[in-house]
Amino acid sequence: MNETQISVIGNLTADPELRYTQNGVAVANFTIASTPRTFDRQANEWKDGEALFLRASVWKEFAEHVAGSLTKGMRVIAQGRLRQRSYQDREGNQRTAIELEVDEIGPSLRYATAQVTRSAGNGTSQAIGGGYSASQTSSEPWSTPGASSAQEDAWGGEF
Repeated sequence: MNETQISVIGNLTADPELRYTQNGVAVANFTIASTPRTFDRQANEWKDGEALFLRASVWKEFAEHVAGSLTKGMRVIAQGRLRQRSYQDREGNQRTAIELEVDEIGPSLRYATAQVTRSAGNGTSQAIGGGYSASQTSSEPWSTPGASSAQEDAWGGEF
């Protein structure tokens, strides 16, 4: 596991672009803009530094969740692995791109609120994430779908 892991907090520059490969695998691509702010004591004001624009991608059902949940301008917190790839541009020049392969992403709640709902599931363990985007039947947002006992916690265990 010698991968470069990073966390980025920033705003989406556009809605995530959801596409499908020839094999039908979903992929969502988007850009996160992260701008440092510093306080200038002489001017007695906050100033923006130079923005970092980081391309990011997510795959499979995760891509569909991101595309259905996040929109342009949203402040997000993303964690993942940096990937470097080389390619040749239209003029024949060799280029290198560094992108974030996202493992986790969600809206920042610093300046907003969010309503999280659990997706229908795809055979993965709901206890360690499952997925979140579609609504569920329970009125309690953290209950297990179909749970009737008030003595069960949000992940299906008992108190």
